Amino acid sequence: MSPSRSRNQTELDEEDYGPSRTQQRREALAVLALASQLVEMQPSRLAKLDLPDDVRDEITRTRNITAHIAHKRQLAFLAKVMRRYEDEVFASVRAELGENREKQRQENAAMHRLEAMRDRLISEDEAALSELISEHPQVDRQHLRSLVRKARIEKETPNKPPRAYREIFQLLKDLAAAKEGDAVDSAEAGGGNDDEPI
Repeated sequence: MSPSRSRNQTELDEEDYGPSRTQQRREALAVLALASQLVEMQPSRLAKLDLPDDVRDEITRTRNITAHIAHKRQLAFLAKVMRRYEDEVFASVRAELGENREKQRQENAAMHRLEAMRDRLISEDEAALSELISEHPQVDRQHLRSLVRKARIEKETPNKPPRAYREIFQLLKDLAAAKEGDAVDSAEAGGGNDDEPI
């Protein structure tokens, strides 16, 4: 111990003061970000999460506020309510959000692929159409060609609502869902045979 430092100062240095102010701020901002994600989440997904009742009530109140500054203030209050709980309470929520974020990215990528296929169907003549028919032989070809023809007319007519354009997207979405369902069914059927002895 140096002669310039007193015994009391040395004892103070050895005490644990807990997290630094910077660390507390980081944790508070992380809770605020989580609160923001919860407020923006779809109600159906939010209902599946295991949250305390008062947090759920504050999320509902925050959603009902539309004024920017008031919404921001209410969001900060929601974060304050959430900070009253231990981190373990929201650990499952954070895990769920991480998994959902990846799933959402995959769903967005699939939607972009469907939109690109729809645009190709409308802009190209037969190449995209024959490719789609070869991938999905069960598709009603006549109905699909009719929708493509109507969508091209809608595209040329600016005042006409894009009904066929939307129907093509819905048809592509249904075909993708059916293909995904078939893949899951075949994987389950294939998985059952692996367990049987040869």
